[in-house]
Amino acid sequence: MRPGPTNTLTDVPGFRVGHSTRTGDGWLTGTTVVLSPDGGAVGGVDVRGGAPGTRETDLLDPRNLVDRVDAVVLTGGSAFGLAAADGVMRRLYAAGRGWPMGAPGQVVPIVPAAVLFDLGRGGDFAAVPTAEDGVAAYDEATAGPVRLGCVGAGTGARLGGLKGGIGSASAVLDDGTTVAALVAVNALGDAVDPVTGELHASRWALADEFAGLVTPAPQDVAAARDRAATAYAERPIRPGTATTIGVIATDAALTKAQCQKVSGLGHDGLARAVHPVHTLLDGDTLFTLASGARPAPDLVGLHALMVAAGDCVTRAVGRAVLAATTTTTAEGELRSYRDAFPSAFPGT
Repeated sequence: MRPGPTNTLTDVPGFRVGHSTRTGDGWLTGTTVVLSPDGGAVGGVDVRGGAPGTRETDLLDPRNLVDRVDAVVLTGGSAFGLAAADGVMRRLYAAGRGWPMGAPGQVVPIVPAAVLFDLGRGGDFAAVPTAEDGVAAYDEATAGPVRLGCVGAGTGARLGGLKGGIGSASAVLDDGTTVAALVAVNALGDAVDPVTGELHASRWALADEFAGLVTPAPQDVAAARDRAATAYAERPIRPGTATTIGVIATDAALTKAQCQKVSGLGHDGLARAVHPVHTLLDGDTLFTLASGARPAPDLVGLHALMVAAGDCVTRAVGRAVLAATTTTTAEGELRSYRDAFPSAFPGT
């Protein structure tokens, strides 16, 4: 097994990813869209967090009719941000893509969505993604390498006491199947071992994606711990103010039920990278999309795909942490892992 050419979700043929990023003048939020290949992809979802904000997840229940998804929207703005999916639907409808309802052109685009909480982080609580942000993300979508870090849905993301963001990782299995994950990491928990300062995800590296990363010096760990404790000492814990959301994609042919199971294994990968996870304050949600460009795997192949999917989620969280940059928010500075633990990068 090896990473794909870009080590991002667009290594799965046919999928495109676009971001809309809003910063300045009270804004610190954004939207990310994952577009399925023409004709859509079979979809599934698994919602584990106690405070989710979602759209069209019931549709993906294997007992229900619709089995093709045209796009998935990941967005900031809490429940307000679900409006971004309207813009994506608008673009898909104009392109004639969606569930057929009769005559040519009479289609309903299927666009599940999930949100994370970043309200007020730019200063204006009402600065939230709208349908126009969905349009912008759709229009920017490309099959090229996915931009990581503080973009799209990861713009205002926070990960424990550090800056969160967008992360992605891919894997090409021995039989040629590709699986990949894209996550917007905004968790209540931490991606860092509180004792050593190491990234939880680092031990799951594939090839050299975390090359050069070492255990931080004790003084960096102590300083980061003290800084986080001071920054959050006076802030009450509020419900629904976190959440990691993401998409797993593969070119294998899977059923809705199998996609749902892949999402469940993806949550196992999230649990390896973030602690604690799936809390009452998070709305952790993972979608799975299967294009069916390759044949359905046998049982051994399906098992390998599911294991790789979980590993991709773990690695994607780690890559999000490393790609994030220090950001000034209305609540104060959110430091990146690189700035909080400079001794972890001895070669820079």
